Amino acid sequence: MAASDTSPVWFITGCSTGFGRELAEQLLARGWRVVVTARDRARVADLVQGVEDRALALELDVNQAGQISAAVQATLEHFGRIDVLVNNAGYGYMSSVEEGDDAQIRAQFDTNVFGLFAMTRAVLPGMRQQRSGHIINITSVAGHVGYPGSGHYAASKHAVEGWSDSLAAETQGLGIHVTCVAPGPSRTDWAGRSMTQTPNKIAEYADIVGARMKNTSAGSGHQPGDPVKIAQAIIALTEEAAPPHHFVTGAFGMDAVTGALKKTLTEIEALRDKSVATDFPKE
Repeated sequence: MAASDTSPVWFITGCSTGFGRELAEQLLARGWRVVVTARDRARVADLVQGVEDRALALELDVNQAGQISAAVQATLEHFGRIDVLVNNAGYGYMSSVEEGDDAQIRAQFDTNVFGLFAMTRAVLPGMRQQRSGHIINITSVAGHVGYPGSGHYAASKHAVEGWSDSLAAETQGLGIHVTCVAPGPSRTDWAGRSMTQTPNKIAEYADIVGARMKNTSAGSGHQPGDPVKIAQAIIALTEEAAPPHHFVTGAFGMDAVTGALKKTLTEIEALRDKSVATDFPKE
C-alpha cells in the first residue's frame, strides 16, 4: 500500500516486543506513518527497513526527559504532526504488599506512571494546536482489579486509569480523545519477559501470593488473549467517530472488570443512607 501524506501518524512507546511491535507491524502494513520506539533502537530497526519514507525508529526511554523531548521533536520534523500516541511502555512487578522492595516499586512507577505522564505532556501541545488527536494508554485488567501478588502493579495501572479520566475531561473540547485499553491475559510473553518479582518468603502468604506468582510464570505462552486481534481492535477504536474511554480485551478481562465494578457499585449503593448522612443538614 502506498504511503499517503494524509495517513495518520502514530507514535508508539515500547515497540521491541509485545503489543507495541504487533501494533507497529499492522499499521505499517496498512501504509500508515508510524514512529516506533524502544530503549534500544537496534531492537526496532528492522521494522522500518524498506519503509523509511513512512516509518521512523527512535531510541526512547520514557524515564529520560531529554529522550522524550528529542523523540517528539524528531517526529514533528519528520512528519509534522502526531495523530495517535500509544503509551505502551511498561512492565510488571510481583510481590506481596508487605514484601515489596521500595526500589523496585519506585522503578515501576517511574516507567508505568511518571514516564507515561511525561510522554503525554510532551505530545499534548501539538494535538491541542491541531485540535485533534487520540491518546491510547495501555493499562491492564489490574487497573480495575487488585489481585494478590500484584498490588504495586495494580496501583500503577489504577493511577493511569484515574489520571486518564481527568485528561479526558480536560481535553474533551479540544478534539483529543483518550482511551484506556485494559488487556486481559494475553500471549505476549509478558510474564516471562516484562515482569520482575520479589520472591515470597513469608509463610502466611505462600498459599495465595506465592502460589499465584508461580502460576503466572508457568502460564506464560498459554494465555487466551491474541495480540494480533487486540492490535486490530486498537486500530479500529481510532477510526470511530466517538471512541470509547474504556476498552477491555478478552472474556477473562470482561468478566473480571465488570464483576469488580458491579461489586463496588452494589457495596456503595447499599450504604447510600449512611453516606448521605455525613453531610451538614440542608439549610
